[in-house]
Amino acid sequence: MTDKIQITFRDPAGQENTVSVEPRGTVMEAAVMNNVGGIIAECGGGCSCATCHVYVDPEWFAALPEPDPTESELVEFLEDARPCSRLSCQIQLVPELDGLTVQTPDQQN
Repeated sequence: MTDKIQITFRDPAGQENTVSVEPRGTVMEAAVMNNVGGIIAECGGGCSCATCHVYVDPEWFAALPEPDPTESELVEFLEDARPCSRLSCQIQLVPELDGLTVQTPDQQN
């Protein structure tokens, strides 16, 4: 049996929603399965729409693998992109990310 990990989603107003999930799938899938607001995920995780954009907490950003070129290109064209912007569909849930905190933007583009 696999231990669950905790992911905290913070909305633009600072309200937090911490979910406990199996360490598989993606941050976007965890958000959708737990009805987390602010993650639209129009493409269902295909890395083609950027409606699962999140800001990764700076203390966690370096723990993530580098984004692939497709993700980088999509993030580059977001109006509200920040240095810690990622697409949650591209962040794989692994045990090492237990405690990860991400914030949703004011709106998804």
